[in-house]
Amino acid sequence: MTAVTDPGQNAVAVEAPAATPEPAPATSPEGEAGPRDILIINYSGELEKTWAAMILASTAATMGKVRVFVTFWGLQTFVKDSRRITGQNWMQKMMSLMQRPGVSHRKLSKMNFFGMGPWMMFKLAKQYHVASPKELLEIGQAMGVEFIPCQMTMDMYGLTRDDLIEGMTEPVGAATVIALMQEGSAPLFI
Repeated sequence: MTAVTDPGQNAVAVEAPAATPEPAPATSPEGEAGPRDILIINYSGELEKTWAAMILASTAATMGKVRVFVTFWGLQTFVKDSRRITGQNWMQKMMSLMQRPGVSHRKLSKMNFFGMGPWMMFKLAKQYHVASPKELLEIGQAMGVEFIPCQMTMDMYGLTRDDLIEGMTEPVGAATVIALMQEGSAPLFI
């Protein structure tokens, strides 16, 4: 503050103009949140959810690191299309017979209508130039998306590494997934 005297008056305090603030540094300070990894937990093998998971994974891969942890029915999507029956015992084999594994054999959760629903979805996708789940899976793998199988689900369904598509990482358990979330990976459940 500066004191100014007005003739015949007392001294009046006048504030000096405020200094122009310096621009913030380009680098963010320690501890500030930066871009986060995405961790998609894919537990559904239904066509529309598989499609959504593949769209999100391939899109997110353009922005950073993406992992997709596949468990329960979601793991059936990542079995080779050529495998018709999987499993070690009669119950595991019966489950694969009831729900055919492979990305090309997914059913809709609603309006499946003995295969007519998925057929119409694929016709519309082709008409509107939307990539199929299989194409999106290949795109995601090419972009570096990590597809991580659940070891417990593999054991429960009697699946081996040879049953799964090429490019899957080593199987892990729930503790590894929880650790990834605690380290800052943003989780997304599908």
